[in-house]
Amino acid sequence: MIAQETFALANGVAIPKLGLGTWLVDDRAVADLVARAIAIGYRHIDTAQAYGNEHGVGEGLRAVGVPRDELFVTTKLAAECKSYPEAKRLIDGSLGSLGLDHIDLMLIHSPQPWNEFRNGDHLLEGNLEAWRALEDAHRAGKLRSIGVSNFERVDLDNILDHGSVRPVVNQVLAHVGNTPFELIDYCRSKDVLVEAYSPVAHGAVLDNPALKTLAAKYDVSVPHLCIRYCLELGLLPLPKTGNPDHLAANLAVDFEIAAEDMATLRAADHGDYGAAARFAVFAGKS
Repeated sequence: MIAQETFALANGVAIPKLGLGTWLVDDRAVADLVARAIAIGYRHIDTAQAYGNEHGVGEGLRAVGVPRDELFVTTKLAAECKSYPEAKRLIDGSLGSLGLDHIDLMLIHSPQPWNEFRNGDHLLEGNLEAWRALEDAHRAGKLRSIGVSNFERVDLDNILDHGSVRPVVNQVLAHVGNTPFELIDYCRSKDVLVEAYSPVAHGAVLDNPALKTLAAKYDVSVPHLCIRYCLELGLLPLPKTGNPDHLAANLAVDFEIAAEDMATLRAADHGDYGAAARFAVFAGKS
């Protein structure tokens, strides 16, 4: 099962090739969702301080009988946190909210606070402060791996050039029609795994006629096609769903996309994000 296959991070830690995203899943609902996901085979759960559901994710993890060392938990430091003392406090806060003695992967959620996302200021010193707190928590055994999210090349270079622990992951918006190929290639050259959040474009591609036609060729759904596209590129997709019925469906990606169809997908245009454009990452700034 794809959710139990792994990539090897640069630090040697194994990370499942597909994870469950929990953005916009309410804390009261996420525990049941996480427990159901693990029961059908998911082993990688992705949350964040900004999601407000770490407590529920922790409850879901404890509700199943799967040993902790078989589960991979990712969370993210709040994008607004750009100081060492605050980052240190928030890291411990995530451990407490999740009810864990360690977190498998923790990321800086964004190089800028969300209300300043992609405004031209890279906040290099503030990100180094936050990174130093992640490094110290990593050395203390609180975090098995550390990385970043939504980082452009200049942001990544800041950490690579000045940090003492190299980031192993960059989690970015990547899907059919909006794939940052240059950034992906650069991350790969630095041995940084790229995770793809919103691999189905927050639903914006579901009614795309060309994708429907191509998906039908493989007798799969558009989400299946989009998730498989990310896997074919060597990315780690994080499909999000709040619908328990979709959990198993998102794992049904055991097929291969032909080279000529991958070329078509690589050249696709994502079009309009619709209502999701109100979020910074979908607002044409990413």
